[in-house]
Amino acid sequence: MNQAVQKNTLYVGGLAEEVNEAILHAAFIPFGDIKDVKTPLDHATQKHRSFGFVTFLEREDASAAMDNMDGAELYGRVLTVNYALPEKIKGGEQGWAAQPIWADADTWFERQQQEEELKRLQEEQKAAMQVAEDLHRKKMAEEREGEKDEDPMAMAEAEVLKQNATS
Repeated sequence: MNQAVQKNTLYVGGLAEEVNEAILHAAFIPFGDIKDVKTPLDHATQKHRSFGFVTFLEREDASAAMDNMDGAELYGRVLTVNYALPEKIKGGEQGWAAQPIWADADTWFERQQQEEELKRLQEEQKAAMQVAEDLHRKKMAEEREGEKDEDPMAMAEAEVLKQNATS
């Protein structure tokens, strides 16, 4: 499933434990006006999970920040900075929370049928290729038998081809 990339929001990975939203904001503010900074917390430890999101007002600012901060060091840790993917909410294929889980059942069945049809077509193509290969071997064996030159190597090859064609 291809998700659209959010061009204003950056994923910032590799954050040190000491980094908080204020420090992250301060690190990225030189590149432009920031709309939002988030560092999702681990519910068990109540500490951030070593990554955060910085949302800029302008796409160009986000692009400049990514170009300059990817691979940069912050509090002794090397940052990974990429465009963020949209947040996925559990429930259904599209990630819609209001959508019942069975809502994508029709598309699932369609995909299953398409996959079965594709497998069937591949099997038919494989069988047709095998028939064509067998015919080619048979033709080659007949040509070898019809040669006037009694080359022992050619005769041995024709015999092997003939045995393979019958098996």
